[in-house]
Parts: sequence; C-alpha cells; structure tokens
Amino acid sequence: MTSSPQQDIQNSVTFDLSAYLSERQKAVEVALDQAIANRYPETIYNAMRYSLMAGGKRLRPILCLSSCELVGGTEAMAMPAACALEMIHTMSLIHDDLPAMDNDDFRRGKPTNHKVYGEDIAILAGDGLLTYAFEFIAARTQDVPADRILQAIVHLGKAVGPGGLVGGQVVDLESEGNPDVTVETLTWIHRHKTGALLEACVACGAILGGASKSDLANLLQYAQDIGLAFQIVDDILDITASPEELGKTAGKDAQAQKATYPSFWGLDASRQEADRLISHAKSLLDPFGERAVPLQAIADYITARTH
Repeated sequence: MTSSPQQDIQNSVTFDLSAYLSERQKAVEVALDQAIANRYPETIYNAMRYSLMAGGKRLRPILCLSSCELVGGTEAMAMPAACALEMIHTMSLIHDDLPAMDNDDFRRGKPTNHKVYGEDIAILAGDGLLTYAFEFIAARTQDVPADRILQAIVHLGKAVGPGGLVGGQVVDLESEGNPDVTVETLTWIHRHKTGALLEACVACGAILGGASKSDLANLLQYAQDIGLAFQIVDDILDITASPEELGKTAGKDAQAQKATYPSFWGLDASRQEADRLISHAKSLLDPFGERAVPLQAIADYITARTH
C-alpha cells in the first residue's frame, strides 16, 4: 500500500528523527553493554569494550532494526544482528586507525585503540569483535526461522570479506598516491569498503523480518545509494569540517594523496550527486508507505550531517 504525496509531507513534518534515533541509540547501547562482559583475560575484553562503547550515533544497528520493522519484524528479532553489525563496524575502525592503515590517533574524540592498548592488542581486539559478532548473531537471535538466520549470516560474511569490506580496503590502500585512479575505481572502493556493510545492515534486518524477494531488492538498492552518499559526504567533511566536528584528524585524505569525489568533481557537484542518490534511495521506499518514514528520514540525515 502506498501513501499519497500529502500523507508523505505530513509524515515528514510530524516524524521526529532526533527522538527516534535517540530512543533506538539507547536501546542499542544497553544491548551492546550486555553483549560483552569483562572476564579473563581482561585486557582483550577491555580493549574490545573500549572501542565498542565509545559512542557514536549507532546508525548501522538502527538501520538493521528499522529495516526489520519495515517488513513486519520486531526490534527483538533484529537486535542481536544489530549488535553484531556494530561489532564488525567497530573492528573496521580499530584496524583502519592502525599505523599500517590510516595511522590515526583519534576516533570519536578519544585516543584510538592502538594508542591506548598498543598495536598488538588493537589487532586482536578487532579480531575478537569480528569473530564474536558471528557467534552472537547465531546464538542470540530468537523467534526467527533458522533459514533466515543462516541467510543473514551468509550475507554478512560476504559483506565483510574479500568481496566486500576487506576487498575495498585493499584497493583503497593500493590506490593511495596513485594519480591514475579513476572515479570508477573510487566508486568501487567505497561501494565495498563502506557501502557493503551499510547494505548488510539493511539486508540482515529485512531478511530476519521476512522480507519478500522484491522488497529485499528495493531495500538493497536503497542501502547502496545511501552508502555511496554517506562516503561522498565523508569526503566533503574531510575538507570542510574541523577536527572537533569530525572527532578525528581532518584533512587525512589530502595528506595521504587519496582520490576523493571532491578531487574529481569539486565540492558543489559532489553535494549534488549525494543529494541525487538520497532522492533515488527514498523513492525506492515509496511502496512501503508511511512505514518507510524512518528510513527515508535517515537517508536525509546522511546528507545533512556535519560530522
């Protein structure tokens, strides 16, 4: 069932995204805090918790929860997957900050994991979060048919592995300082390094909630669009935002001689492309009617954010 343009306008006016994100963020924080307890050996669990509980909007787990509810599922069905996705995202940040990668000293306004625990423990903390994420989604997901859980795990594994996040990171590293990198290569990097996990967030929620094949296809394209828009905005903010706004070192892309969308298109055209992607993403949700309002508002948030 679709909604009328008048209903869409009314929904967008009355929907309080800030309150929605805050409520979901709190629920995710509670679940994450309960997911990993301090036990022996304390060093590794403390290091895992240090980065996992360092704050942030928890956008990825919220996308998972919202997608599950969109297709008729519940928050409880998707919460273990939502936590697992945040664990994997945190792993990627820990490893991305290492001297062998982006060599960053700050993340979310705090010293990066390797600055607190050393490079060896930081690597192991990332490894611990990655492996525990798959255990967590398999062991903790309840009241969901086993075939859906298996499908979600397979999708997540593909998104994180060499055909997704890892592959994107490899091509990103190989492209540093290369003046011949094309915009097509840049897009491939970001669709895999950043977009694949965002897509997995939406996919896992939808799969666990029982989405039809056609609904899942629309949601996957929505996720691809917002994932690429997210990266374009990141590229813009790396140029225009202060370190305080970013919560990490600004200007790292230019220092590393990385290709970015503004370096190809300029800031104005980059903003226009991000807006185009978001508009298309939102249009894919029209068949869901008012149930899609949260995901449409999240899409708008991606281009409006300042950090």
